[in-house]
Amino acid sequence: MAGKEIAIVLVSGGMDSCVTAAIANQQYEMAFLHVRYGQRTEAREYQSFTALADYYQVKNRRVADIPYLKEIGGSCLTDESIEVPAANLERKGTPISYVPFRNTHLLSLAVSWAEVTGVKKIFIGAVEEDSSGYPDCRKAYFDAFNQLLKVGTKPGSGIEVETPLVGFRKKEIVLKGAALNAPFHLTWSCYQRVDIACGRCDSCALRLRGFREAGIDDPLPYQVK
Repeated sequence: MAGKEIAIVLVSGGMDSCVTAAIANQQYEMAFLHVRYGQRTEAREYQSFTALADYYQVKNRRVADIPYLKEIGGSCLTDESIEVPAANLERKGTPISYVPFRNTHLLSLAVSWAEVTGVKKIFIGAVEEDSSGYPDCRKAYFDAFNQLLKVGTKPGSGIEVETPLVGFRKKEIVLKGAALNAPFHLTWSCYQRVDIACGRCDSCALRLRGFREAGIDDPLPYQVK
């Protein structure tokens, strides 16, 4: 393990970031970054982040607090006066769960950390094809962001964002995670509950469908399946 190149992995605590970490772990020594931005399930996500960091024996882990995303609002994930809608996997357009420009904030923190430490790879578990329709989860977004890094970081930084799951469907993510022994039991995906997953929100529905199509049991308990 000695001498491995270090990669920063953004870890929300969800299944996508878990599988992304499992992929990064094959080649890199990992440094974990978790961002608390005032999301409803912040405490439960942090619990999963810590459990995943412990599972992968990650010594270098950071937690960043950016409460202004909650102050700005505009999303049911950060504004509790906005109801989390029932799942609709056929919905078109951008859902109310979208946190405006969130990934740019998260990635900017990771890039700043990478510049200071000399890290060249940043992993994020974004998914385009089988996501909820967030504009900052598209491959085109990450291609543009990587172009920004070439002109917006110091010369020779070589920092690049890796999105190993961006073209996957949830079924494929489950199968990939299972092949890598990813600890799905430590993750959390629900948008609105912290005790037992609701099974009703888009995130729960996408996750449940992925496990069902993969023919693998989801280890998390649900209020409704």
